[in-house]
Amino acid sequence: MPSVLIEVRKRYTPKQEMALMEGVHAALREAFKILPHDRNVRLIVHEPHRFACPPDRERPELYTHISIDAFAGRSIDAKRRLYKGIVDNLESLGIPKDHVKILLREITRENWGIRGGQAGCDVELGYKIEV
Repeated sequence: MPSVLIEVRKRYTPKQEMALMEGVHAALREAFKILPHDRNVRLIVHEPHRFACPPDRERPELYTHISIDAFAGRSIDAKRRLYKGIVDNLESLGIPKDHVKILLREITRENWGIRGGQAGCDVELGYKIEV
């Protein structure tokens, strides 16, 4: 059930955009053991002058910021697997590992309204959060 926002400074082709979104979602499936259809991934392309990045990046046009809102409860090992999985998947698309910033925000389940307005803590998700 994670909600993902990917922000980039470069226009990609639709195929590249889909590959980028799938790279992040695949890492979430692997690290957090979410279901394949449990997908909420958005991509925003910013004009470079509207999205500052660290000045020491060799290819600033490839700087990528990923924000993930997820239920609280994953282990530090699952989070490490997530971060590594994301940068490995994006590196295969030509984005250097040091050009990816990942921000994970954990939100308690009662603070999610899902599946027809139910509190997340009242819903059977079909997978374990504590991985």
